[in-house]
Amino acid sequence: MDTKLTLGRTYQPRIIDSALQHALNSAGAVIIEGARASGKTMTAMHAAASYAFIDDAEVQLALDVAPAAVLEGRAPRLLDEWQLAPELWNLTRRAVDRADSTGRFILTGSAIPADDITRHTGAGRFIRLRQRTMTWSEKLDDATNRLSVAALFEGSRPTGDMSERIPLEALIENVLLPGFPAMKSFRPQQSAAQLRAYLDEVARTDVSRLVEVRHEPAIFRQLIAGLARSTASEVNYRTLASDVRTLAPTINAETISGYASILERLFIVEQQRAWSPKLRSRARLRTSSKLHLADPAFAAAALGAGPDQLARDLETLGLLFESAVVHDLMVFASALGGSVTHYRDSNGNEIDAIITLPDGRWGAVEVKLGGGQMNAGIASLKKAISQIDTQVVGEPSFTLVVTGTGGILTATDGTVVCPLHALAP
Repeated sequence: MDTKLTLGRTYQPRIIDSALQHALNSAGAVIIEGARASGKTMTAMHAAASYAFIDDAEVQLALDVAPAAVLEGRAPRLLDEWQLAPELWNLTRRAVDRADSTGRFILTGSAIPADDITRHTGAGRFIRLRQRTMTWSEKLDDATNRLSVAALFEGSRPTGDMSERIPLEALIENVLLPGFPAMKSFRPQQSAAQLRAYLDEVARTDVSRLVEVRHEPAIFRQLIAGLARSTASEVNYRTLASDVRTLAPTINAETISGYASILERLFIVEQQRAWSPKLRSRARLRTSSKLHLADPAFAAAALGAGPDQLARDLETLGLLFESAVVHDLMVFASALGGSVTHYRDSNGNEIDAIITLPDGRWGAVEVKLGGGQMNAGIASLKKAISQIDTQVVGEPSFTLVVTGTGGILTATDGTVVCPLHALAP
């Protein structure tokens, strides 16, 4: 469908497009989930042949009178923000059961409604896709000199290209540039104000729409700021509870864990789970997840960190950059049907990101803010991988050090070094 005619804006191709088409060819309905304003409606409209906006007053009236009529239209039919009318789940499931073809519906949602006994499983009928905010390659609109993660899995290794290096100021600008399509052209002060307003709306309105909570919205704003401070770190709910106790002196870690789960259901927070391979040594695997906000610029806005502050605080900048790398790797891995985890053992060995494909192949990724840290990154990867029983999980398809300011090269041991802005699916 032409989004220029229907929504007044020309569609910018997204990495999720190919996965969406594959899913439509494989299942009766596809659910696209993600944070508000991440581009779900535009992506779905681009692939759809007809649509219904569930928050439209006329559609709400139809749902009251003849809900099945909302499903009528050319396939694929988009049901946008379907979670506002949870009864659509079972109606859609039955329509898929009656259909003799795939690709009947696209459902989009910016929150996961609470499960109840009236909702039948969608197994065999629905495929879920996560639409995250734009990656750096999508935000920067630069298709040149891209290093493909898929190609790395196939054995491709790049030749050196030092022209890809960028100064620290440009790196900070990229970190602060939101991945929400509508904010792409905003100046830094504009986008920061919009992001703070977005997070305020999450705390004030979105949470209460999803579930009843006994604490005020200020608690969620404080929690989001705490999550921003610990972004790309293993989650510690006791520490997060301590951050919030200035406003709620009796709040405990269990309550904070529940509130973080609510933010996950709103797609404001995403877990990066721990990888659990078999080890050669007696080291114990750490199993705590890392938590990331939906967009690294969110974390900067929640912390009130602008360009000047980040230029003076490289530790915080490094955490935000690592979160940006993990965000983009999750998008790239999803396009390949894979997932992204992290590795840490009791001996202190870490791998910032493990990309695993459905066929078992895996790649190890270390994140370093400056290009001059690449040798430390290569050594860290080598040491961590030496602890993993590769006779069981296989050798990594590639090792990769992603930097903020470095160029592209392949080290003598085969490790690839690449800046994030040059990385692609």
